[in-house]
Amino acid sequence: MTLTLFSAFIAGLVGSTHCVGMCGGIVGMLTMGLPDNVRQSYLRLIPYLLTYNIGRIVSYVIAGILAGFLGGQFVQWLPFVNPSIVAKWVSGLFMIALGLYIGSWWQALTILERVGSLFWNKIKPLGKNFLPVKTPLQALGLGLIWGWLPCGLVYTVLSFAIVSKSAWDGGLLMLAFGLGTLPMLLTIGAAAKWLTKLAQNITVRRIAGAIIILFGLAMLFMPHH
Repeated sequence: MTLTLFSAFIAGLVGSTHCVGMCGGIVGMLTMGLPDNVRQSYLRLIPYLLTYNIGRIVSYVIAGILAGFLGGQFVQWLPFVNPSIVAKWVSGLFMIALGLYIGSWWQALTILERVGSLFWNKIKPLGKNFLPVKTPLQALGLGLIWGWLPCGLVYTVLSFAIVSKSAWDGGLLMLAFGLGTLPMLLTIGAAAKWLTKLAQNITVRRIAGAIIILFGLAMLFMPHH
């Protein structure tokens, strides 16, 4: 479980290059209703960015708890003596698929994003209740909604949660992932344009993708106990 938690954190940390490219408009959305003196000062923006990201991570944890619980119910029906072997292969292969996706080599995870968009279209209108953001509490609410945005990166780590076989482990995995994304998505408030340009650089994306693929291979070939 330790390696999987670490892998979830690394997926969030390295994969957040994808988050910046995908969610680069978040800062503009968060700040459009704020006074100029707040928007022009990163220190004054921190409470809004922090509460938004807390809301986003809480949604990830809720999704992880649900995925872990459902996975735990399903795994008892698998005709395997040791279902954890299946968990190892599912996690490793999804990690490799994520690396290929971020590196723009293979975009199979966009299929999951299209499926996820069916649910997203139902809850997206709720986000309008928190716009324009004028208080950190509204930013928290917005984060709780936007944490369900369809994302291949999120779905990959949710696959870890499903095969973790418990609600507790699923929630922990998504918490580790969310904490991994935090540094990049907090920094975006200070250097949004620079970070977005960097994240869209194909070399940067392919380096990030290669690192994630290596972690996926490590998960596949590590000794099983």
